[in-house]
Amino acid sequence: MTLRIPKAELPTEVSENMIKQLGAVPEPVEVVWHSPKVATSNLEFSAKLSEWDAADASLKSFAHMAVATQVGCSWCLDIGYFQAQNQNLDLTKASQVPRWRESEVFAPLERDVLEYAEAMTNTPPTVTDELYAGLLDRLGPAAMVELTAYIAFVNMATRNNNANGITSQGYSDACEIPLAQRPEQSGVASTA
Repeated sequence: MTLRIPKAELPTEVSENMIKQLGAVPEPVEVVWHSPKVATSNLEFSAKLSEWDAADASLKSFAHMAVATQVGCSWCLDIGYFQAQNQNLDLTKASQVPRWRESEVFAPLERDVLEYAEAMTNTPPTVTDELYAGLLDRLGPAAMVELTAYIAFVNMATRNNNANGITSQGYSDACEIPLAQRPEQSGVASTA
């Protein structure tokens, strides 16, 4: 897939800041910068997300990657895995998110979070009362609200990138453990 809209020219200060943070300017920022208000709002909200601390960072990271895998946003999966490394999260687990159903590395809570992320991503959503109640019981209200809002934001970002034709930039190439490929038949409910 190629970009469906050319990259916009970013202000030098923004470009330099992105390069300092990530080593390169993220293509989503360059594409969305055609509307600086949208790009700035997106960057500001993304920064606020990183300040949230009621839900475990690993759970949010795994949820992010599960959504990216399901939506088919290779850029989001790429950056999600790269960020997991930079946050010193368990890369063995993070690398297995695309095949979490077949992998034996995840604890029951992690599996439920991955299932919840996919259920929120399905169209229409397939979140059950039982799944929600089980997570709420183990996470508590604040973490559950945070996890849900986080997954909702990731859905917006992944779908935005996918629609704009944005694909992997190779951020995860710096990770020591290869990222697993998603199996052909994942057992995920219809997303059509």
